[in-house]
Order: sequence, then structure tokens, then C-alpha cells
Amino acid sequence: METIVYLILIGIAAGFLGGMVGIGGGVIIVPALVLLLGITQHNAQGISLTMMLFPVGILGVINYYKKGYVDFRYAGLIAAGFLIGSYVGSKFSLSLPQETIKKVFAVLMIILAIRMLLSEKK
Repeated sequence: METIVYLILIGIAAGFLGGMVGIGGGVIIVPALVLLLGITQHNAQGISLTMMLFPVGILGVINYYKKGYVDFRYAGLIAAGFLIGSYVGSKFSLSLPQETIKKVFAVLMIILAIRMLLSEKK
């Protein structure tokens, strides 16, 4: 049950930030799956691709699926959260000045990069 809650929250956060600053959800989803749930990088990428890019990234999804790196349950739960988060995030973003959004985006990327570099989870 805890994992389900995490997956939905990851989807909401990714959708919110995607709607707010226009980043791809994978920038949030992949690090969150790796850092919060201890999922391997390959699995995280496969789940992210399946959740977000199925219509346009079908060939990438097929490759990850063939190697066993796709979990449709995880991708579906993240997608549900992403749907809600992207709506709320875009509404919020549109109420802020452009310069604020640029700063939020830059700080977020720096924090995520540092976390990924310093993470020792495998």
C-alpha cells in the first residue's frame, strides 16, 4: 500500500512540475523511482517511458518490455497522478511571473542532479 501511495504521489509531483515549468515527467519520475523506491535505473526508465510515451515512444517501450524492465501497474498509477498534477501545476504556473518559473526550473534541476550524483542506493 505504501508503494501505491508513493507511485501516485510521484505522478502528481511529475504532473504538477510538468504543467508548471514544462519539464518532461521523466526528469521527476526516474529520479523519484530510483531514490525513493530503490528501483533500478533501467526499470525506472522503462516505467517512465511506458507511462508517458506509450503512444509516441512505443518502440522504446517494446525494447524495455522485452528485457523485463516494464511494470504496467506502476506506470498506470503514476499516469493517474500525473493527470491530476499536470492540471493543477499548469494552473499554478500560469499565475506566476515567467522569471519565477525559470528560477524554479533551474533550482529543481540542480537539486535533482546533486541528489543523483550523491546517491549510493543501488
